[in-house]
Parts: sequence; C-alpha cells; structure tokens
Amino acid sequence: MRSRHDPDGLRLPVKLDSTTNGEFAPIPLAPVHRYANRMALEAATRNARRVGMPRREFLVSACGAATTLLGMNAAYAAAGARGGYFELPGEAAVDGAVAEALLRKNEFIFDVQGHFVNPSGAWTKTLPPGARPLSGMNKAGCALADQPGERSYLQCLSGGEFIQDVFIDSDTDLMVLSFVPSTYEGEPLKIEEAAATAQIVEKLEGTHRLYLHARVNPNQPGDLERMDELAGSHDIAAWKTYTQWGPDGRGFWLDDEAGIAMIERARKLGVRNIAVHKGIPFGPRSYEHSTCADIGRVAKRFPDVNFLIYHAGFVPGAAEGPYDPKRTDGIDALVTSLRDNSVMPGGNVYPELGSTWRYLMRDPDSAAHAIGKLIDACGPDNLLWGTDSIWYGSPQDQIQAFRTFQIAAELREKHGYVEITPALRQKVFGLNALKLYPVADDVLGVHLQRDAVARKRENGRNDADPHFLTYGPRTRREFLNLRAWES
Repeated sequence: MRSRHDPDGLRLPVKLDSTTNGEFAPIPLAPVHRYANRMALEAATRNARRVGMPRREFLVSACGAATTLLGMNAAYAAAGARGGYFELPGEAAVDGAVAEALLRKNEFIFDVQGHFVNPSGAWTKTLPPGARPLSGMNKAGCALADQPGERSYLQCLSGGEFIQDVFIDSDTDLMVLSFVPSTYEGEPLKIEEAAATAQIVEKLEGTHRLYLHARVNPNQPGDLERMDELAGSHDIAAWKTYTQWGPDGRGFWLDDEAGIAMIERARKLGVRNIAVHKGIPFGPRSYEHSTCADIGRVAKRFPDVNFLIYHAGFVPGAAEGPYDPKRTDGIDALVTSLRDNSVMPGGNVYPELGSTWRYLMRDPDSAAHAIGKLIDACGPDNLLWGTDSIWYGSPQDQIQAFRTFQIAAELREKHGYVEITPALRQKVFGLNALKLYPVADDVLGVHLQRDAVARKRENGRNDADPHFLTYGPRTRREFLNLRAWES
C-alpha cells in the first residue's frame, strides 16, 4: 500500500533532527543521533519484512514507533549514555499488541504550549525584503504550499494544519495556544486569530479543546493597559511574558517595576496564571533575564499567583547533570531560586516541558537529570506537559517517547530521583494542568471521548497517514530567515 505522505517509508515516526522552535539556533545532530536514525530505519526494514508489511505501513504502526525508540536505546547505550532510556521490551518491535499497549494508551493529555501562525496576517507585510521565515519546511509534506504566492508555504502552519497535526495525528486532548515575543504589530498570530481557530475546533464539537494565552510585555508601551482589553474581550487562561525580551533589546526581572505592575494587574483582573519564558535564551544580550533567578522571589512574594515556567529554565546545548548550586542558568538556577526563597515542592511554581523535552529526547542522561531535578524541586503535581508544536510537527512522537521514558535505577538511587510510574506520567501529561486550567466535567467525561474531533481521530487511526514532518528551522540559515522579521 502506497501512501500520499512518504510512500517509500523513509521518515521515522520518532524524529531526531535539528529542528528548533525558532527561539534558539539549530544544534546539529551528533554522530550518535545519525547512528540512531540509521539503526532505526534498518531495523524497521527488517521488522516490516518479518511481519509481512510494507515499510511505510509498518512505520505508522505502534511497532514502527517501538522499533525507532529501541534503535535510539541501542545507539545511546553504545555511546555510553545510560542514565535514561525508553522502557520497551524487544518484542514490542514486532508484536502489535505489546506495542499498542505501551505506546497507544488513553491518558488524558493536556498540552499547555502550542503555536501556529496566520499565514496571511499583517506581520507578513512588515517582513524585510528577502526574508523567508520557515522557508526550510519540506514543501512536499503540505499540499497547501503549492498554492500561488511567495509565502504560500506558510499555509502549512495555519489553523487547519494545526488541528490535523495536534488533534487528529496525536493523542492530545486539550491544548493552550501561546504566543511568541514580538511587538504588537509584528505578532505572527494575534489573539483574535487564535480565538477564531478555537471557534473552528468548537464547530467540530471540540468543546473547550483550545485555551488561550494573552501575550504581555510589560516593558513595552501600551501592553499593561492592553491587559484590561484582552481580559475583557477574551476568555484568557494565562498571561504569557518573556523576561529576556524588550523593544530596545533589554529584558526585565519579574520583581522589577514593570514585572510587579504586570503581576498586580493580573491579580486585579482575576487571571492569576503567569506563563513566563525562562531558559532557551535568545542570545547574549540581557542573558541574565533569561534565567530563573527571580522566580523564587516573586513566587514567595505572591503566593496567590501561579508561575508557569515555560521551558523550565533549560538551555539547549548545555547538558543537565546532578544539581550544581554554582550554576547560574539552566534548571539548576530554578532549583536554587526556589530553595533560597523557601518555595517548597507543590507550591505555586509549575515548570513546563515545551521544546525542553523535545531536545532532551536527544540526550537521555540530561533527560534523566532534568526530569529528576524538576520533580524533586517542584513536586510531582506541578510538572506540566508542553510540546511547542506545531514547530515540531505532530507532537505524537514526543508523547510516545515520554510514555516509555525511564530514569535508570542507578541514578534514582544515587540522586534520589523518582521512578517514572504510570501514575506520575498521567499527572505530567494532563492532570497537573487541570489545577491551573479548570475543565468542565462534561468536557472531560463526554466531549473528549465522543465529539467530532475524537471520531475523526479514530477514523484516522484506521487509515493512518501522518507526515512525520517538522516545520521549525533546521539550519542556521533557516533560523536567521525566521529571525529577520523580528529585527
């Protein structure tokens, strides 16, 4: 059986590549990653023959995902990385029932960080000449890219493609639409456009499947005042801010005058969830404001406000190891800030995994330390699931990887890290987010299982043809193209 997407079966279902969310420069794959991809494809070829399936059909099955994860295990172990691994028996590569039981569960999945762009929005009119944001996307993977126009490829990141990737080709139940740092005029997605996409989902009977952030940069003229308008016009789930960003290139601390004004206004408006980008620094300028040094201070000062730490302070390319109190960035800086201010696990600080987990899939030792430290410092009820999709395409591979990830017993014993149990995964995947984004009982008990989105997803599984593409920049040149419109 030949499919519309990748008929030769060359795209692996769990993606190891250099794609980023556009906030950090792509980091090339190391030899171990290329080896893992090669091993996985070779194993998929053998296993497809063994079970009598075309390779493409095999790769879109649960056995295909299991084969890929097992190939990653083997490659990482051969390179000496044994701190974390994907916990799968060998038979999952060829036994559909075993693979399905492990990789296609029915956990409630609430992704608190998603993105897409308006391909014809006003922001495209302000792009500098020659700027081609996201031009590195594989046009063969999205038929919309063939439409007339210089930037028709941006249609691949539109609301319709977003719905397909997130709700049909993955097990995601609910998602929060977030925003990128920009001026008000330069936003590639405005809240009005995001709200329109939420309405499209609701027309599919997907009641409340999408929640909305509101972007606020308190160091930008007009943004504090705009909070009143946003809260009055939209059902805001949280505010999204970037402490390293500023219209003049200078960031701010959450306990600076601008940050305090934002927090106080959020309290007054009754929307007491503040999602703050920490980690994934944009560059050397104002780097200190990308760290988590201020998180413990404001969490202690405002115990009635929830601080959602997007990316959890993680710095791509900098390995995570055992907690180091001397380190001033990364996850360690978050841990130190909480400890110094006596903010205990289970408090009002919620680290989030968007892009962080996607990168940690490349580094199982760092993944083990990162997850272990975050749960130890913030508690098992506070770690939030996020994927930063649509930049990484469908989040299904991130879901399947986390469903099976385990911290090695040696590290658990040595550093006091928790074992990742099914109950803990359920908390991270979605139950923890319910404390911040309440969902009506009828949505949880009825709509998510029976609405048109659920039916379309189930029909899609019977004739699966996911594209396994990523959309964000994969090379430095693509990254700079994307950044051009921000300058």
